[in-house]
Amino acid sequence: MSRVAVVINELGEIGIDHDLVSVSSENMTLLANGCVCCSVRTDLQDTLRTLFSERRSGVVFDFDRVVIETTGLADPAPVVQVFALDTLISAHYRLDGVVTLVDALNAPDQLDRQIEAVKQVAIADRLLITKSDLVTEAALASLRARLQALNGHAALRTVVMGEIEPEFLLNLGLRSARSDLGAVDRFLGWNSGSTDEAAYLGTQLRGLHDRSIRTFSLRFDQPFSWAVFSAAMDLLTSLRGPDLLRVKGIVDVEGEPVVVQGVQHVFHPPAKLERWPGGERSTRLVFITRNIEAATVKALIEAARAL
Repeated sequence: MSRVAVVINELGEIGIDHDLVSVSSENMTLLANGCVCCSVRTDLQDTLRTLFSERRSGVVFDFDRVVIETTGLADPAPVVQVFALDTLISAHYRLDGVVTLVDALNAPDQLDRQIEAVKQVAIADRLLITKSDLVTEAALASLRARLQALNGHAALRTVVMGEIEPEFLLNLGLRSARSDLGAVDRFLGWNSGSTDEAAYLGTQLRGLHDRSIRTFSLRFDQPFSWAVFSAAMDLLTSLRGPDLLRVKGIVDVEGEPVVVQGVQHVFHPPAKLERWPGGERSTRLVFITRNIEAATVKALIEAARAL
């Protein structure tokens, strides 16, 4: 984790967290008095701009990546959207991924009561279960099943006393237009070479409190024009943006592979790959939604193509 700048969000009038971690690095930026996703969202943007400027001028060390800690109260969607909406930030930073820590002792109640907790799990690329030593094996197994139902595409790991290899938390997204098949599969959250149609069927969650959240994948064999695909996504986000928790995938745009990803009503700029990863040339999309069925999304996209 060398060459990493850390941005810590402090919720409350008196900052504490930055004092606890400053022994390992002096290059910390404290976001005080609020949640990073709402009242101090502008401060986050200012912080990222300042970090880049100070890096270039030599005031801070020449870091390679930034880790943003948002507190357990944050809605992660607006944080992710900063990297798509702010052109200055998107010119210098690339969103790699979202890592969510899940408190094994308190998560069952939190997932029942707090939509922010559900969204943190739903849009994550990595899920880390903490405090597993404080619960029974049965409770841990139940929590694992619930997390996999909420977000079956995220890699899941149990962490004891914070011990985790850094490689598990890094390079979660696509690093370049030359990304290989393994990187694309990790980004999409499925195994390479799988053509099982069952992998593309949306399923309703069976948990008592999670029935509104759905995770599903869709595949389309016929190429799209960009105008058709973007029109379909524009319509979907305008109608159901708040319930579109996350979308990511590869779109066949007139024979060329284009990577898309979005959170709620905001999509990141599309990125064209230099070549198709693996042998499959088709559109593959992963959706995590709230009260939106797979069949509804597929019908909307097909209708846009027909029109």
